[in-house]
Amino acid sequence: MDDRGIVIDHWAFQHSEDDFETALARLASHGTPAELPVIIERSSGLVVDRLLEAGHPVVPVHPTAFHAARPRWGASGAKSDPGDSYKLADYLRTDGHRLRRLVPVDSGLRELQALVRLRDDHVRARTAAGNQLGALLEQHWPGPRNLFCSLVSDIALNFLTDYPTPQAAARLGEARMAAFCNHPATQRLKAS
Repeated sequence: MDDRGIVIDHWAFQHSEDDFETALARLASHGTPAELPVIIERSSGLVVDRLLEAGHPVVPVHPTAFHAARPRWGASGAKSDPGDSYKLADYLRTDGHRLRRLVPVDSGLRELQALVRLRDDHVRARTAAGNQLGALLEQHWPGPRNLFCSLVSDIALNFLTDYPTPQAAARLGEARMAAFCNHPATQRLKAS
């Protein structure tokens, strides 16, 4: 979209490497990356990182803020990708001077951000697996749920590995429980 609001190029975009390279090439045909800001409804992620690496100013807009601006384009509440891309481009054209632009980050910070996102994904997956395990145990064997404060702790998982069913735990007497608790795999690391 140019400064007058006229669409000068438009294309569909899939999140693939080929389409991303094509998009960067098409953008380059309209000027240098520094002259072509890109507005997007997110402030982080691989697409944002790649646009910043290519030299494009990236303008993130929160979906709520964009939703609040929708009435200026008419009463239709219908959402579509082509319609949204037009509205986002027009929003950048008219309000871009008020919107924050992302600054490229160095590679060390980018790697740290990727690691933090990966850790967050793992924490969510672990929480989901723990919740699923708890639900299954509640239905079939509620004992371990009451025995351990966290079903994803090492000791709880070791217990469930050694005693996966109520029948397996039936042979668990005081001596076996003491041996289980004193086994190195169930011990917490002691601070030195």
